[in-house]
Formats: sequence, C-alpha cells, structure tokens
Amino acid sequence: MYSIARRRLERIYAKSSSAPLRGRKIGLEKECLRVSAQGTLSLKPHPPALGAALTHPSITTDFSEALLEIVTPPFDDMAQTLDFLSRTQAFVYSQLPADELLWATSMPCGLSSDCDVPIGQYGTSNVGMMKQVYRRGLALRYGRTMQAIAGVHYNYSYPDSFWELLAEVDGIATADEDYVSSQYFALSRNILRYGWLIPYLFGASPAVCGTFFGERGAPERMSKLGKNTWFEPYATCLRMGEVGYQNNSDDTANRAADYNSLDGYVRFLQTAITTPSERYRAMGLHDKSGEWQQLNSRLLQIENEYYSSVRPKQITREMEMPSIALSKRGVRYVELRSLDVNAYHPLGISDEQLRFVESFLLFCMLEESPPLTIEDQAQFRRNLLSVAHNGRKPDLQLERGDSSVSLREWGSEILDVIGDLCDLLDQPGQQRRYCSSLTAQLEKIHDPAKTPSGQMLDELRGSDEDFFYFGLRMSKQHQEYFRQNPLSPEQQAQHHEQVARSLARQTEIEAADDISFEQFLDNYFSQPGLIV
Repeated sequence: MYSIARRRLERIYAKSSSAPLRGRKIGLEKECLRVSAQGTLSLKPHPPALGAALTHPSITTDFSEALLEIVTPPFDDMAQTLDFLSRTQAFVYSQLPADELLWATSMPCGLSSDCDVPIGQYGTSNVGMMKQVYRRGLALRYGRTMQAIAGVHYNYSYPDSFWELLAEVDGIATADEDYVSSQYFALSRNILRYGWLIPYLFGASPAVCGTFFGERGAPERMSKLGKNTWFEPYATCLRMGEVGYQNNSDDTANRAADYNSLDGYVRFLQTAITTPSERYRAMGLHDKSGEWQQLNSRLLQIENEYYSSVRPKQITREMEMPSIALSKRGVRYVELRSLDVNAYHPLGISDEQLRFVESFLLFCMLEESPPLTIEDQAQFRRNLLSVAHNGRKPDLQLERGDSSVSLREWGSEILDVIGDLCDLLDQPGQQRRYCSSLTAQLEKIHDPAKTPSGQMLDELRGSDEDFFYFGLRMSKQHQEYFRQNPLSPEQQAQHHEQVARSLARQTEIEAADDISFEQFLDNYFSQPGLIV
C-alpha cells in the first residue's frame, strides 16, 4: 500500500543531481490572544507601538483587536522561518504593556461574554473599513467567541525545479501552470483524505475553559474537570471539532468545495460569494444605528469566510479577489490550517513539527490522489471530527472507503511510507532531523499519552489545575523565555523602522480615498474575472 509515493520520489532523486526540494518555501502565520496579567482577554486596542495592523507585513490582527497574528515571509531555510517568528515575537513582547501576555493555547479563556471580544480596527480608509465590516459580519453570523480561537497556519510551496522533475517522472512534456495547479489540488485532496493525522499528532485543545461557552453552557458530550474546565476524555483538538471553526450547517455554503480542479474550486468560491442568502438578508446590512454590520447578504461575504483545513492559494495583487488570482495565475502554494498553537513551546510551533508536516505534505503530494465525490468529503469530515473528539480512544475506528480501520493501523501505514521519504529528505552528512521527528510521531501513534493532548489532560488531572490556570502558567513561562532572549539593538531598530513605515503607509491610504465606501464595495465585487 502507498507504493506510488515511494516510487515517484525515488525516480525524482534518481534524476536529480542535487536535493530536489532545494528552494522550497515555508512560511507561518501564528495567532495568539493578548490577555491581561490575570489571564482575562485584553480590551485594549492593538498597540500603536506594533505598527498599523492594516499595513504591517508581519504584525497584524485576525478577527479581534486582541488576536495578534505574526506572519513570516516564506523562507527556503526552516531555521530562518523559526528565527523570524522568534524575533518578531520578541519584539511584540518588548512593546506590549507591562500588564499583558500572549496566551499560550489555541482555545481562549477569560471571556466574560461573547460581546466582549473586540472586533479588529483598521483605520478610516475604505480598505480598512472593509476588513472591519467583514469581521462584524463574522460576529453577526457565527458569534465572536469562535473567532477568538487561535491557530498556526503552515504555508508551503515547491520550487520550479521540483515541478520539472515531477513532470518528467510523470511523462509530462512541461511543468506549465496548469500542471502545477493540478498537482497542488492533488496535494489538497490528500490533505483532506489523511488530514486527521495532524490533529491526532499535534492537537493541543482537549479541554476548554467554561467561559468559552458562556450562558449557552458546554455541550452534553463534555465532562467537567476542576472548577471551570470542560473536556472530552479522548479529545485531541476541539478547535477542529464541533465547538471550533465551522460554517453554519444549514447554509448551502457549507457543502463541500470542489477540490478536483482549479476551475471547479474557483467556481465553488465565486458561486458562494454571489449567491444571496435569505438568512443573512433578514439580518440586514446595517444595524439599528445605521452602521454597516456585514459586507453583503450572500452565502459568503468573501472567499476567506469558507472554513477548510487546507486552502490552495495564489498571491493576490492590490484589492484582487483570491479566486480571481487563482483563475488568472494558478496555485502558488498551499496553506495548512489544522495546527493548534503548541502550548508547550514559546514559539507556538517547533522544528520537529515543521519537519514532520513537510514530510507529510510530500507524502500527500506524491501519493495517488483520485478525484473526490461529495460522499468522500463527508467521510473525511467525519474522520476529522472523530479524531478531534475521540482520537486517543483505544482502537478508535476510522472510515476508509467502504470499510473501517483503526487509527493506529492506518497511522502506522502512513508513517511507514513517510519514513522512507524522511530517509531521502535527510541529506547525507547532515543531522537526521526528519527521521528524528518521524520517530517522535511513531511513539505517539503507539502511545496516545505522548500526544500533546494526552500530556495536557494528564497534567490537568494530576494537578487538579483548571485549564485557565494551565494556560496562564504556560503564558507566563513563554513571556519569561522572551525576556531572557531579547533582541539586539540593531534588530530592535529594524522593527521600529518597519512600524514607522506601516503607520505612514496607512496614512497614505486614508488620504488617497476619493470614493464612498458603497462605491468601493461595488467596485470590489464587480471585478473583471468573475466566472459566475
């Protein structure tokens, strides 16, 4: 089983006189909540000392003013990616108010009510208003609490030389844009097919603070631990489960996206952003005071509203729709969105994780990836939810086609193939870091207690510590790490220059506006290139 991935990579290496993945790019987007020293959600605005969230390339906000997002450029050296993340986080800590921390876990705590999660502010420009109104729409449609969940997104692209070698192995004359896009979609289909492995190995959200549920209360399936912690005994990643990210289940936008082709995927997204929704029309575009509360009343306000564990992406030009960028220039990279913030690491992600995810993506790229039906995607979704809620359950059975297989057996089969890929990824004369990472994941397959979710629940049970206090304790540990590892004066100065440039750029954008917000939205949603 899974012999295709082995054969394709062996042929690639046989044809390549050097490392065939040299030049691949890895970037990260790490979200984290700002909280008070007591662990409650910060209600202070995004600190001006961090620059303008609208225009700073590396320090911005996601849904909330309190939800920081640190974005690295794509690097071809994994160490550079982590170093950039570390230095940027160190700068953030140096500029935060003395009474604030960065929350160490994906699931938020210290929420007094849904309405207390402050929506991101991006200035007075039309583009800034669009970002803010989009977030108001998310709050209206899904609630604010769900939008306060944090994660780590892993962006990955293969070099042109790899595509040329793969096309030669596949007997394709040229690795043109269409071929590259088709291969990225094959990769995406396999991420959906085997993606349950990521929350099992790296899920770190088996428990939730009671404040997350507010007045509605925790779901019946959850049990109480300590004074105000709710958990599921075998959960791995509740963030990816039914209490985390999801579109409204009764919207047609929740039907499966088409990952079988670029055209099908673009058509799905553009249909969703142009199809009216009676539910959202009834909510209205404006609130009682006349303020905009959603961009439109369509199934999706914009493409990013569709939640998925993987997104094929293209770099967008100024004010270009993501789907139009894809249709014009094909897929440039994939974004894996299923990683929890690693509560046990000050960066929120480790070198070990990066290396395993890269080898997992290579397996997904090279293994056979047949087209998907709606039923296939429904099965993959059930597997993902099963692992999110019960991944560490002894002999948990997953669906594989028309039969079932234990998570341990299936995971062992996949990691066996990935082991062969790691042997090739670890270059002669270098440390065998890919193989070392794989060994750590094999131990988790055979012993669920070694997973981050298992470790976390064992800690909570053993110490009778609430999830809130666990998160606060780890947050303070990470804060101390960055205090002990400050930036050099030169690095600090570089960050301050970037802050000043971002603030100046926001001012320029605001001064250049010469049309109304309504006209701005009309222009955006009538771009040439819409295919529906």
